[in-house]
This record gives sequence, structure tokens and C-alpha cells, in this order.
Amino acid sequence: MAQSVVYLNFNGSCKEAMHFYQHCLGGQLELQTIGESPMASYMTHEPQHHILHSVLTSGNTTIMASDMVHGDKATSENGYSICLLCESETEINDLFDKLSEGGKVIEKITTTPCGALFAML
Repeated sequence: MAQSVVYLNFNGSCKEAMHFYQHCLGGQLELQTIGESPMASYMTHEPQHHILHSVLTSGNTTIMASDMVHGDKATSENGYSICLLCESETEINDLFDKLSEGGKVIEKITTTPCGALFAML
């Protein structure tokens, strides 16, 4: 069964926001800047200090976040996402097919440079 995780988007303030959440919730925080990632050479137009991906894990609570915003800025329409962490490629394909019906596909299922499968609706 897929796990549902909150995914937040920020306009350059992700690091500060995630440290705030860690301060409030405790737990383990992982931050990866654009410059530290395998994507750095592909994303030269983005500020290299911005957060590409972060994860805060505290007990059963997981919050993920990024400074990567689709469009000009984070708004109520694009300021958050639901991230589904699947257990298999079959589950990813099945959920993608179901969730994309009547929806807008932003990115089809692709393999990222780190080997993970990723899609966005």
C-alpha cells in the first residue's frame, strides 16, 4: 500500500522552514541543495544553494519539501503536493494510471539520475 506524505514547496525559504519544523517536531532532517545533487549540472539556471529535496522524519510523521516551484511562485494551488511513496514499479504505474485519468500530467514516469522513478500530476 502506498504511503501518503506531505510535500511542501517554497520560494527559497525551504531550509529555514524545515529547520523550524524540526525545531517544533524534533526528528531527523535531511537537506540536499541543488549544488550538492547529481542534477546540479542540468540546473545551472537555478540558485545552487536552494533546496532540491528535504525530508524531516519524526516518529510516524514525514514532511518533504523543496524550493523547486512549478510556475513563478508558490501559491495555494502549487505550494504543496501529496507525494506517494510506492513499494513497487507495478504500484507506481497503477496509481499513475488511475490518478492521471481526468488530470493533468506534468511529468510522465521517468527514472531520475539517482535511479528512483518519479512522475508528477
